[in-house]
Amino acid sequence: MQKKLSVLVAACALACLSACSMLPEKGDETKNWSAEKLYAEARDEMNGGHYEAAIKLFEKLESNYPFGTYAAQAQMEIAYAHYKSQDQAEALAAVERFIKLHPNHPQVDYMYYLRGLVNFNDQIGFLSFIYEQDPTERDPKATREAFAAFKVLVDKFPNSKYTPDAIARLNYLVNAMAQYEVHVANYYYRRGAYLAALNRAQAAVQDYSTAPAREEALFIMMRCYDKLGMPVLRDDTQRVFTLNYPDSRFLNPNASGDAPWWKFWSKGTAKPSPKDALQ
Repeated sequence: MQKKLSVLVAACALACLSACSMLPEKGDETKNWSAEKLYAEARDEMNGGHYEAAIKLFEKLESNYPFGTYAAQAQMEIAYAHYKSQDQAEALAAVERFIKLHPNHPQVDYMYYLRGLVNFNDQIGFLSFIYEQDPTERDPKATREAFAAFKVLVDKFPNSKYTPDAIARLNYLVNAMAQYEVHVANYYYRRGAYLAALNRAQAAVQDYSTAPAREEALFIMMRCYDKLGMPVLRDDTQRVFTLNYPDSRFLNPNASGDAPWWKFWSKGTAKPSPKDALQ
């Protein structure tokens, strides 16, 4: 009896499997799409801000047409879509993959530029100016990485259409690195570590001589020399300070002053997409 029951169960299972195999399979609507249609649909998703859907279509395009004219463009678009969706790790991975696969591509300069943008936007905290946060109060790691990325672009592609914007961002990043040193100097000063504060302020003055942060760094040096009982060095620093910044806000605590230096980027600049790189 038990043997007959087992045979019956097995027969039912086989029948169910046969019936399932007769059901129509759910097809992939993109299966027979041309490269042009896949690209157009993916761009529509991008324009609508549906970055995950766009990435899937671009990946399908690259997979279905790996040797076509759209394959490299799809790789660029994938990197840009990850960047727009604020997925820094995936964006950087896609950028590095493209540069490795296509070192001589006519638009490879755009990918170097995008690598800088990914790190740059991480450094400023994606519109951190809206929240009134000075980005230099954060970890400077992304600042240095963004600087290095834009520097490579400027050095390798001095005539690239992205180089002028990269240079402007490099200047901004120099200011950011200088201001970070000033933040650290202020931190030490408030805690009575005047020698440590002096060292960081001196680093800002010496390493970033054209940065706006130099003004505050000199002022911190004056105060540190005063606290350390070094009147001669204090007076020498004060002479340099007043000569270069006679109307300094640090000498007039009641002055309103200009907007914080990092507000410079609140106006922003256009960030072209890979489609723009083709033009």
